[in-house]
Amino acid sequence: MTELAAAVTWLWLGMVLAISFLEAPLKFQVVDIPTGLGIGRVVFRALNSVEAVLAVVLVVALVSGDPGRTAGIAGAAAVLVLAVQLVGVRPSLTRRSDAVLAAGSAEDAPRSHAHLWYVGLELVKVAALVVAGVALL
Repeated sequence: MTELAAAVTWLWLGMVLAISFLEAPLKFQVVDIPTGLGIGRVVFRALNSVEAVLAVVLVVALVSGDPGRTAGIAGAAAVLVLAVQLVGVRPSLTRRSDAVLAAGSAEDAPRSHAHLWYVGLELVKVAALVVAGVALL
């Protein structure tokens, strides 16, 4: 089960890096903000769905095996961060993107710090996944 936990951890890390830190910022260099938000909603809904599945598989693999203390704590941290993102931050991001889409531009919509929270939590999740992945090797 440790091998499964390691594979899931590295797969999850790769997906987060590719989407959150590559695709998300690059799309706004090509499309306007409302279009980018529309694309982002679809992409992040899909990413978060896959992340939830990977988190469940990771938990099962960690609980079923003997991953060691470091891998267990780091894996649990990544799962906890995902839960905070989905329950605590995503609703604010959805409200903000709804307001921007309704207004037609970001300048006419109320400001929000939810995006900064989401990115900060992504960084914490990336660190947790790296630590878990290395500990599982």
